[in-house]
Amino acid sequence: MNFKNHKFLSEKLKSGDEKAYDFLMDSFYTKLCSYARSLTNDREKAEDIVQNVMVTIWTNRKKINYNTSIRNYLYKSVYNEFIAQFKKNAKVIYLEKKYIEAIDLVIDNEHLDIDTLMQIVNKEINNLPSKCKEVFLLNKKEGLTHIEISEYLNISVKTIEGHITRAFKILNKKLGDKVKPILYLLFGFKNGLKAVNITHF
Repeated sequence: MNFKNHKFLSEKLKSGDEKAYDFLMDSFYTKLCSYARSLTNDREKAEDIVQNVMVTIWTNRKKINYNTSIRNYLYKSVYNEFIAQFKKNAKVIYLEKKYIEAIDLVIDNEHLDIDTLMQIVNKEINNLPSKCKEVFLLNKKEGLTHIEISEYLNISVKTIEGHITRAFKILNKKLGDKVKPILYLLFGFKNGLKAVNITHF
């Protein structure tokens, strides 16, 4: 059975074909969990989100209309489930506009494999000059301010800014437009909800 064909897979899912559902789980479950972890920064919560999405898809299989692709539908469903769960556990929600746009850019593009792109970006980050990499990760991954990094490494704020700007220029030169949304996905919700402020492009 050619479950890789979008139309065929959609029809089989709606008809209740369990093999089609198994194909969906085998093809997307791990990738969706990886995506959900980029939002929650929590493995268990990420898996709960994906499981809820997959159960809902099977329960509502006859009603679902996959207008574009099942892949995009799945990623958007995971994102919507994340927002729904976050609202239940937070009195105030603030989602930076650029972060939302970055997510939409990635999940709406069928030709982008999020897991592969994250691996590529991580690899390029690891290839940065050692001090440049250290400063970049302290700022974007750990969430330290320029002043905090300056005090921690005993170097000037101006030097910190230079390292971060250099890191962005290197990443942007090697990875182009895809680096910005992936950096948001990698570091966008550090410590619950701390949006990355990327202004060096």
